[in-house]
Amino acid sequence: MTDSKKPKVFYADLWGTREKKYDVLMKNDIETTKWEELKHTAPYYFFIPKDFSLLKEYEKFWKITDIFKEYSSGIQTKRDKLAISFDRDTIRKNFLMFQNINFSDEIIEKTFKISSTYEWHLKKAREEINKENIDKNIKNYFYRPFDIRWIYYSDAILARPFIRVMQHLLNKNIGICTSRKFPETISFGTMITRLIGDIHSVADQTYFFPLYLYPDKTRKEIFEQNRGERIPNFTDKFQQFAKTLFKTVPSPEEIFYYIYAVLYSPTYRKRYEEFLKIDFPRIPFTKNYKHFKKLSELGKELADLHLLKHSALNEAYIGFPVSGTNKVENVKYDETNKRVYINKSQYFDNISKEVWEYHIGAYQVMAKYLKDRKKRKLSLDEINHYMKVAKSIKMTIKTQKQIEKIRL
Repeated sequence: MTDSKKPKVFYADLWGTREKKYDVLMKNDIETTKWEELKHTAPYYFFIPKDFSLLKEYEKFWKITDIFKEYSSGIQTKRDKLAISFDRDTIRKNFLMFQNINFSDEIIEKTFKISSTYEWHLKKAREEINKENIDKNIKNYFYRPFDIRWIYYSDAILARPFIRVMQHLLNKNIGICTSRKFPETISFGTMITRLIGDIHSVADQTYFFPLYLYPDKTRKEIFEQNRGERIPNFTDKFQQFAKTLFKTVPSPEEIFYYIYAVLYSPTYRKRYEEFLKIDFPRIPFTKNYKHFKKLSELGKELADLHLLKHSALNEAYIGFPVSGTNKVENVKYDETNKRVYINKSQYFDNISKEVWEYHIGAYQVMAKYLKDRKKRKLSLDEINHYMKVAKSIKMTIKTQKQIEKIRL
């Protein structure tokens, strides 16, 4: 097909109040509307304008799925009320009840608002759970940014447990969580975790990339071959590339933290935002060893902040000065006084607007944590946790500014 015969696609948009839109539409038609011809670039054919002028530059970088050998989507339960909780004791009580034959299937269905489907049968699941050690299957769970909960981790209950990848995060490990795409209304997001995690951890479809792979305990021959040793979760092709980067071969941790720093670079996010919305991120690797080392160090700094193990987080900074019920009733931000209210009288203070509005992927972190606990009484641990998160975000913003100064 010649260029003259190729179909063309045109675009126009209209912003404003409903009344203004009606007025413009009533006064115009297809002939008088100002259209913009869309310039499509294979393999992307969007029906809105996109700036792909940097595509060739971006495609030279390493796609994260070509760096890490094993990865998967986050866990999908389809039975959150039963399988996930704020506290361990609730999960334990849920499954003691689930095991108890004195409770009929009908009672279990009504209590946990679950029912059998074409791919999951309650009766069969209860039979399987009766063979399991409940305490052994209760795990910490990366639910949302800075929001760690508990899950009953068993393929008898979960819709998609993704054991092939998640088993590696049940060992001593760390992983990067990000998404394949982010809608126009959601900013790019990524987090680090030491835990198995949820499909919605940072976006609607979160993927997990563990740093290390452990011997598969379900396959005896692999376990014997590796003698219990973990290996870096890098593809052979990427490992060969890493050996050619510098005179000194970086350690797996140095590479991992470098990647994490790049993903938090404001310049990187802005420059390649169109591509981060539509596919897995690609990572540029600097040829300057000093820059690499510095970015890796800043990535480690971010990791410690996001895992809440940075020493500076223990220093006094955020306050919770008013005693009361500690019950989350109405979450509201007071910009003038830099306060986050959880009810009429109690609040966290010294929280800047920049920290309050900080987003990680789909979530406004400081608001999300409290709103998910509405009608609940915050424990002392949760209060201290929230204060640490506020300081972590403040220091994250500062670290991102340091990353921005280093040329990739």
